[in-house]
Amino acid sequence: MRYRKKPAVIEAFQYDGDLKGSDGRYYVPDWAVKAYEDGTMYYGELDGQPGELFIKTLEGVHHVSVGDYIIQDVNGELYPCKPDIFEKTYEVAE
Repeated sequence: MRYRKKPAVIEAFQYDGDLKGSDGRYYVPDWAVKAYEDGTMYYGELDGQPGELFIKTLEGVHHVSVGDYIIQDVNGELYPCKPDIFEKTYEVAE
């Protein structure tokens, strides 16, 4: 059988390597700020490199690369998505 993904509106932003501007203020959605402040999103080390972003999900911890989209799904869960997959799966909603 074949299946089509049900239309669902999600919120997302493209990660550019930071969550705050040079003025120290967040420039990401409020839900991302909350996730960072409660530890769902956090900075850690990957392969000896500090300052890498991670997200705790139901499936485990996922690394977020610069350029990835961070998605909040319809259930409020956060997860990263590679740009090519994001562009094939999502379009701007009105």
